[in-house]
Amino acid sequence: MNLEDKGLGPLLGHVSQLAKSCMDDRISRYDVTPVQSHVLLYLHCRGGQAAQRELTGLRRVKPSTMNGVLDRLEEKGFVQRSISGDDARCRLVTLTPKGDAQQALFRQSFLEVEQVMTRGFTPEEKALLPSLLERVIQNLEEDRT
Repeated sequence: MNLEDKGLGPLLGHVSQLAKSCMDDRISRYDVTPVQSHVLLYLHCRGGQAAQRELTGLRRVKPSTMNGVLDRLEEKGFVQRSISGDDARCRLVTLTPKGDAQQALFRQSFLEVEQVMTRGFTPEEKALLPSLLERVIQNLEEDRT
């Protein structure tokens, strides 16, 4: 497959699909779904805690769907939920030490997939690819406005 045969859009779509599949395969080793792994990673990046409605908005799912995701994460001991001291209507989701250890495994999986994706690239190519993709993203975001 080359760029002339497929065009940039289909090529990027194919890359996205393969990368997601590769990542999902690695994440499934840890008995979590991709959505669950994203929630754990997000919590880690937010200092270990976020409002449940923030997670619902982030994943663009119904509150009942996020509730189910969090129920399963809570059953596995990865998160705990509590009521905010400031607003009793707000539920806080907190990463447990077990959840924090689990997200570290996901981060390692992401690095492994990145190594697979850039296998055979020169150091210069590895450095150039993210900046080119960022420009593509910027161009597409500017076109949406």
